[in-house]
Amino acid sequence: MTSSPDTWTVAGRTFSSRLIVGTGKYASYEQNAAAAEAAGAEIVTVAVRRVNLTDPNQPMLVDHVKPDRFTFLPNTAGCFTGEDAVRTLRLAREAGGWDLVKLEVLSDTAHLYPDMLETLRALDLLTKDGFQVMVYCTDDVVMAKRLEDAGAAAVMPAAAPIGSGLGIQNRVNIGLIVEQAKVPVLVDAGVGTPSDATLAMELGCDAVLMNTAIAGARDPILMAGAMKHAVMAGRQGYLAGRMPRRMYASASSPLSGLI
Repeated sequence: MTSSPDTWTVAGRTFSSRLIVGTGKYASYEQNAAAAEAAGAEIVTVAVRRVNLTDPNQPMLVDHVKPDRFTFLPNTAGCFTGEDAVRTLRLAREAGGWDLVKLEVLSDTAHLYPDMLETLRALDLLTKDGFQVMVYCTDDVVMAKRLEDAGAAAVMPAAAPIGSGLGIQNRVNIGLIVEQAKVPVLVDAGVGTPSDATLAMELGCDAVLMNTAIAGARDPILMAGAMKHAVMAGRQGYLAGRMPRRMYASASSPLSGLI
């Protein structure tokens, strides 16, 4: 008996890989492309303000990480207002025709958590402008529901501050967000190790997005492969269903009939 492919769908687009990788902090675009291949990624997220997409006189991302091989997910990294986000993503749409986008509107603080009130306002502006918006957010269960109700194509709660590598700090909230959501949930930001990625998938997330965890590793290509397998293992573990938790021991072998 053959089982159906284990895919996930966002904004009408279906993918097999549940690992999304970034395009920043790598030593070169060549290394970035090799890491994306090693990760088995189908989607790469692109900081429109920080990556060269249009100047042919400079090294261009699209010459190495090719749009016909990967789905580009433009993001609004570095934006602090809704207007900045809309302006940035309109430029991305003009450059590549991309309308599936990742929204992040940051607070001007050391932790760079998203400003959720401004994020919600920016989401409204972008959906009215025809974008399909995957939204980076805090792990606030109530706000995640508000984003979904406001038209988010996916909600993307942070595991921990961007680039911190601290891993999932509040698994209860991530689990509750997954439980209530009718759109895909992706852990985004703060992943540091393959075990972090596995945990995200074991909690029922549809996918994991990461950048620094791979780009900042001593061997980014090897880490990309490790993250690929970690995501796959976590997903399989979630589908298999974990054993019940027990307060006390339960012998692996029957206790009856002992000699």
